[in-house]
Amino acid sequence: MEYRDCFAWNYKEMPGLDPRVATHKLAIDPQFRPIKQQPRRLRPELEGDVIAEVDKLIAAGFIKEVKYPRWLANIVPVEKKNGQIRICQDFRDLNRACPKDDFPLPIPEIVVDSTTGHGALSFMDGSSGYNQIKMDPDDAIDTAFRTPKGNFYYIVMPFGLKNAGATYQRAMTCILGDLIHHSVECYVDDMVVKTKEREHHLEDLRVVFERLRQHQLKMNPLKCAFGVQSGLFLGFVIRHRGIEIEPKKIKA
Repeated sequence: MEYRDCFAWNYKEMPGLDPRVATHKLAIDPQFRPIKQQPRRLRPELEGDVIAEVDKLIAAGFIKEVKYPRWLANIVPVEKKNGQIRICQDFRDLNRACPKDDFPLPIPEIVVDSTTGHGALSFMDGSSGYNQIKMDPDDAIDTAFRTPKGNFYYIVMPFGLKNAGATYQRAMTCILGDLIHHSVECYVDDMVVKTKEREHHLEDLRVVFERLRQHQLKMNPLKCAFGVQSGLFLGFVIRHRGIEIEPKKIKA
């Protein structure tokens, strides 16, 4: 309750990270010619959901209308686990024109290994994590995409861009810094706070929450679990005594 401001229930509660911590730059290779994708049809029954989601993004200040864009992508509506629609964009053409950002991502196996054998674990997940990082103002217009309401571009970093994961990991490394591999393990927007002795867990959580508050990084309250002895992390079930594979994956 003390750190309620570290969570976001909707887009409006996400002010975004300070641009000095991280912004996403496309660094488009000038040899590539801008591509405007041919319009794709949208299933009529999805149009209402797509327009509602676009209105939410406009209200939150995440997207702005664009005229005469250089690049233009189609939208791809994707149903989330909770039944809501997420609007993704087909950025394949744009991604081909962008060089790879080689910022090192953690090796998932090592991250999972180092979370076992702890008395208390807290699992946290960024609230629409990528959208909390701003686009570089010079590159933002090239994220333009088509919707039934018109053409828009992202002011914040959208899902689906080639180097979005690297930009997010760089931001988390900057925010958490010395806590990583000590009391926190982090893989892009998945985070686990770990404590050997259960009674010291609140102290570790307080330190992490202070960092999140300082940088205005918001967590998703629906995807967090605090002070548990086991949980799901990167597709593995982590317990005090070791690691198990997620039952759903074995079944599949």
